[in-house]
Amino acid sequence: MRPITSLRRILACALMAVPSWALALDPPQGPVVLSVTGLLTQANVDGRVDLDMAQLKALPQHSFVVETPWFKGPQKFSGPLLRDILALAGARGSQIVAIALNDYKVTLPVDDARRWTVLVAHLLNDKPMSVREKGPLFIIYPYDESSELRSERYYSRAAWQLRRLEVK
Repeated sequence: MRPITSLRRILACALMAVPSWALALDPPQGPVVLSVTGLLTQANVDGRVDLDMAQLKALPQHSFVVETPWFKGPQKFSGPLLRDILALAGARGSQIVAIALNDYKVTLPVDDARRWTVLVAHLLNDKPMSVREKGPLFIIYPYDESSELRSERYYSRAAWQLRRLEVK
């Protein structure tokens, strides 16, 4: 077998192992709803990753129903996993500072995104979230998945009206 042909086969196999959403990081076409900054290996605009809603919706979508301290009764949240957004940006840090539209900031460990199915939700009960409903994006933990998550420690890591993730 010729070395060039072998190399092409290896590259083709490697590309098939990479999710299609991770191959191209085009600049956003619509209004930016989330920026990822900090320790990144990928960028699409001036050293950061800016995403519009269509790009967030192009990522694999997940849902769970959960009780939270902020809503009455169980609510369904849907959106991409935080870990998928971090992978898309090539995040290389150990902490994330989540920054809301009103400049509220909360720090959470990157390990939370690996350990739990943390969502960056854009849908609440299958409907887009308005700013009034804590949207358009909301970092939400699967609180009903474990008694460990039903604590102030994890409730405080939720971030509604999310605008930016800074990886440190």
